[in-house]
Amino acid sequence: MAISPVLDLKEDILRLKKERNAVILAHNYQIGAIQDIADYVGDSLGLAYRAQETDADVIAFCGVHFMAETAKILNPNKTVVLPDKDAGCSLEQACPADKLEAYLAEHKDRNYYVIAYINCSAGVKALCDVICTSGNAPKIVNQAPKDRPILFVPDANLGQWVIEQTGRKMDLWQGSCYVHVEFTRESIQKIKDEYPDAKVIAHPECTKAVRLLADEVCSTEKMVHFCRESTSENIIVVTESGMLHRIQKEVPEKNLIPGPTDHCACADCRYMKMNTLEKLRACLENLSPQVELPEEVRAKAEISLLRMLEQSK
Repeated sequence: MAISPVLDLKEDILRLKKERNAVILAHNYQIGAIQDIADYVGDSLGLAYRAQETDADVIAFCGVHFMAETAKILNPNKTVVLPDKDAGCSLEQACPADKLEAYLAEHKDRNYYVIAYINCSAGVKALCDVICTSGNAPKIVNQAPKDRPILFVPDANLGQWVIEQTGRKMDLWQGSCYVHVEFTRESIQKIKDEYPDAKVIAHPECTKAVRLLADEVCSTEKMVHFCRESTSENIIVVTESGMLHRIQKEVPEKNLIPGPTDHCACADCRYMKMNTLEKLRACLENLSPQVELPEEVRAKAEISLLRMLEQSK
């Protein structure tokens, strides 16, 4: 009987991983096949910890560019590869480092304490006081100095949610995730009408109108815990579609309903879906494309990242 090309591909990846002494990290939004072969699947905070802890020589980061950069910031002497170098992020693009630097210079008198959502470039991280993720953002903001105004970049929806959770005043950079803003109150309500007993979980990158419909607003990692603990059989998952694969593996007894947008039954991030098994094999084989950073930028970005990891304990 002929061997499946997919099985051959997976065997090649596992062989190369062993030869390279590599670890494969995958974000919750990756395609199912990549999640299934990864050593660790998680959200940005969990992946940051795994990148910090690994003793592998090579980190194959299956996610988007800023995530692989984060791994390189924490592991300057390791080889970090990304299956597709063009796997970007609309949030990262919304806040270029040069524009943030110019804004801070223009408002120097404000003496901002800058908190950056991890969905940003290494250059932006280097300009910030501390980083946060959707999972720890309220905790990080609550530890910010009381005597300095806060500038939160780049996600305005996440920032608004954090204000609601903490009561802290913040100035918000007007960036957004192009996937999460496609969910609308109308599209989610339509599904709720079909499943009146269903619970709704939504990512805080969603708009306030969508968050108000949710039974729980939380990070992707906390979505897994909510689904495991919920007594409801039907759960509407309002985030990028890859998350459903992770939850279904861990909580197979639940009926997961993808949160629809006004024009699509589920929401795919075109950047997350650029990574494939073929590209993962190629990057392990060729150790390319590699993530490289100027040491000055990396070292400054590391300070804000380590501060986040310390404050998250």
